[in-house]
Amino acid sequence: MTHSPASQQYREKQAGDLQPGDFVFVPGDGPAEEISTIVVQNDDFGVPALLLVTMVDGGTVRIAVGSAVPVGDGVSAGGSSTSAEDDVESATGPAVVVPPRPETPPAAILPAAEELALIPEPTGTPEAVVRAAVAGHKGKNGVQVLGERLAKGINTKSGSCLRDLSNLAFDLCIVLRDPDQALAVADLLNVLPFDGNPDRWASIERALALSSFICREAGQTDRAAVYEKLLRAHESEETDPFKARIAAKVRQRALNEPNLYDKEIFRAIDSGNHEAERDWRFLRLESLLFLRAHGGSETIGEEELSRRIGNELDAVRA
Repeated sequence: MTHSPASQQYREKQAGDLQPGDFVFVPGDGPAEEISTIVVQNDDFGVPALLLVTMVDGGTVRIAVGSAVPVGDGVSAGGSSTSAEDDVESATGPAVVVPPRPETPPAAILPAAEELALIPEPTGTPEAVVRAAVAGHKGKNGVQVLGERLAKGINTKSGSCLRDLSNLAFDLCIVLRDPDQALAVADLLNVLPFDGNPDRWASIERALALSSFICREAGQTDRAAVYEKLLRAHESEETDPFKARIAAKVRQRALNEPNLYDKEIFRAIDSGNHEAERDWRFLRLESLLFLRAHGGSETIGEEELSRRIGNELDAVRA
């Protein structure tokens, strides 16, 4: 008996929902074939674009991620009937890299109005906030240069301007140990939404992570939680369930395997380059603050993060 769509009742399944053990009608008039493995291939921009599906008999078929695929009822070409669970257990290849897709992506968790009210309005213009922040640090060339440049005019659409604000907040907090002024500067960035530009968002993300750290150190846990929600809110904005699920997997992997610049730091230590070592440790500290704002990861808990952050603070301030 043939099992092609033309001769057997079939149903459609989204490509992103396919799993090993499913029976798919490949192009042609043959029977439904059992899937062994599925591998996701990205386009040149890193977006999932194609599924490379390998069958139990060794054949392969390429399926666009947005396709609807005709699937059979679990009857193999040999006529034996098995359940979907049995098919998954009997698959000979490695587990699929695409887990089952949720019906709808999770909604973005945005702070409520009363939570956002915990972030105070700036005192005066953004330029005035910057001038006030650096006024108490005369003779500190780094922050004075940044302050003078920003005081000429702050354009939140400019990526370089956002980087200067973020750098100023970090210098005030980490180097000059002035968390209050650092938070005032960071709040100029913290209220800006994700606009789809990764470069601009990187500066805002840094400011949010730093602000969360400052507030938690000061015991302002409610305010810290607001910054953490703002940091994670855009992560749930993807409305396509397949893309949302893939992005979540990539994001979790990045949290579990953060770049902590170990090789670069050891190389600087071995060469006796203390300035380079400090720069790399500064970047490591930023990564740790980002992890802490996410509540840690599956590989590094909050207690361990606090210990490591303390070590890096001592190192960069030495």
